[in-house]
Amino acid sequence: MQPEARFLMAYCERLGSPAFWAEPLNALTNAGFVLAAGMAFWLWRQRHPRDVPALVLILLMVAIGIGSFLFHTIPNRRTVLMDVLPIQGFILLYLGLAIRRFLGAPLWLALAGPVMFFAASAGLVQLAGASALRGGIGYVPALLALYGFGLAVAARSRQAAPGRAGLTGDAARPIARALLLAGGLFTLSLALRTLDQPLCSAWPYGLHFLWHLFNATVLGLLALAAIRAINPR
Repeated sequence: MQPEARFLMAYCERLGSPAFWAEPLNALTNAGFVLAAGMAFWLWRQRHPRDVPALVLILLMVAIGIGSFLFHTIPNRRTVLMDVLPIQGFILLYLGLAIRRFLGAPLWLALAGPVMFFAASAGLVQLAGASALRGGIGYVPALLALYGFGLAVAARSRQAAPGRAGLTGDAARPIARALLLAGGLFTLSLALRTLDQPLCSAWPYGLHFLWHLFNATVLGLLALAAIRAINPR
C-alpha cells in the first residue's frame, strides 16, 4: 500500500520517506500502550474482573497502540482514523466514568457530560483552527479536564462524608494524586509533541516518540485510578 503524500511529513522522524520503517522510534514506542494495558489488565483481574467499563478502557489502550503503530508505518487516510478514533473513545469513556465513579454524579450526567465535552472540544478546534499547537489543540480540553477532576477529587479527599456518593476521604487521595500526576505528564507530552517539527533540524529523530511514552504512562495511571476507585483499598 502506497502512503499518501499529505501524511508523510506529519512528524519529524519520517523526513518525507514513504518507507514502512521510516519512523522506527514513533512506531516501536507504541508498545508502551500495550504494556500499560497489560499492567492495567493484571490489576483489573485482581481487583474487579466484572468491571466492564474498565475493561473497555484497557482494550481501547491496546487499540491506541495498534492504531498509532499502523499510522506511523503506513500513514494514509485509513490509518489516521485508526490512530485518532480509539484516543477519542478513551477520552469520552473516561470522562463519563470519572463523572460517575469519582464524583458520584447521576448516570444521566455521566452520559451527557461526554457529549457536551465533545461539542465543546470541536468548538475550540473550530475557533482556534485545527493546526493550532501543530494539531494538538484538540487535546487541550482533555488536559484541562484532567486537572479539573484531579482538583475536584483532591477537594473531596478532605471531606469525610459517610454515605456520600463518589470518592471521599482516604479513598480519594491516591486517585487525586494519580489524576494530577497524569495531568503534569500530559502537559509535558503535549509540549514535546508541539516541539517535534520546530526542533527537527536540531534533532532529526524528533520528539514524537516521547509523546507516546509519556501518554502510555498517562493512560496507565488513568486506567489504574479507574479500577481502584470502584473498590478502593
